[in-house]
Formats: sequence, C-alpha cells, structure tokens
Amino acid sequence: MIGYLKGRVIWRDEETETITLLVGDVGYEVRLPHIVYRELGISRMRFEGDNNELSLFIYQHQTERQPKPLLIGFRNEVEREFFTRLISVQDIGPTAAARALTMPVRIIARAIEGRDTGTLTKLAGVGAKKAEKIVAALHGKMAKFALMRAEEEEEAETIVEDEVRMQVIEVLISQLGYRRAEATVMVDEALTENPELVTPEELFDAVYQSKR
Repeated sequence: MIGYLKGRVIWRDEETETITLLVGDVGYEVRLPHIVYRELGISRMRFEGDNNELSLFIYQHQTERQPKPLLIGFRNEVEREFFTRLISVQDIGPTAAARALTMPVRIIARAIEGRDTGTLTKLAGVGAKKAEKIVAALHGKMAKFALMRAEEEEEAETIVEDEVRMQVIEVLISQLGYRRAEATVMVDEALTENPELVTPEELFDAVYQSKR
C-alpha cells in the first residue's frame, strides 16, 4: 500500500482536480480533495523548471470491483484520518468524499459536532439527507479534528473566499456555458491578481476585466 509520496507535479487536470506526481522515474496519478487542491495552489503551478515539489500523505483505495488503485492525497496525517472517518459513513465513497471536502477539515468537524447540517449541505454533493447521515454516524467522534489549529480571522476569510469562488465557478458553468476546468482557471487567476475580492459581483467583474 502507498502511504506517502514526495515528488514533482508534472501535470494537472482541473476538471477532476487530479495531478501526476513524478517520484523518481514513476508518475503517480493522485486525486486531491478540493480544499487540498486549492490550498496547495495547484491551479497556479507552472510546469517549467523544478519548482513544483510536493509531499502528500496518501489514502489508497482498491477493490475487486475497482482493481485500478485510486490514490487520494492529503497535506498531513490528520486530514487523511478525517477522510477515513468520512468514508465510513454509508453511501459516501472515496471519490464522493474527496469531492465533498470543499471546506477546511476543522470547519466540517465543528459542524458535525454542533449538528449543523446547514453548513454540511454547503459541501459539494451533500444534500440534507446525506448531511443527517454524516451527523448520525460521526457526531461525538470529531473533537480531535475540530481542534486543528487555525487563526479565527484567517478561517473566516477562507470560508468566505471559498464560498464566493465556488458560487462564481458554478454560475460560469451552469448559466454561462463554460467548462469546469476553464471556469476554475479564470476564477483562480482573478483571485491571484486580486486577493482582496470578497463578493461574487467583484469577482465576476475581475474575471470579465481579465478577458477584455
């Protein structure tokens, strides 16, 4: 089983938030949860030179029905442990869990401990019924993860920025006809150039101005 990889990012797929990590002479395809993909700045990476070094803790999933190994990468052991708890919930498999992690683990854990299903429904692919299942299965088991260190101000900024980012990306896709990969690159480039943006309107304007 693969538990840890350290190498250089040589390829990315914005649609699936998957990277190829070159370790020695072997390229490993690794799926990243959204929050990990974003916090590592994968969308902003350029593939010239040797500046894309990355270390990841790996969760490997492989079954008889899915003989091809699925590698999912995390920044640290705590994130990976939280992920293993999340996929223990009925009807939440590794791929769905990776897609759902659109907020920091600390915030999700606090929502579970507080039975805050409203916050959980903001996760990708999580509706009201699934949020209730998550709370029922994991409530009382999340204190460790809820205590992950973070500055309150930075945490609040991360939540606001991520919600605005996802909202604008979804509008670009569902209403304006862009592909997800294209919309993600447009929005991330606008945020990189204008990190102070805090509303969807400001972000839409920045995206528009960058395309003029």
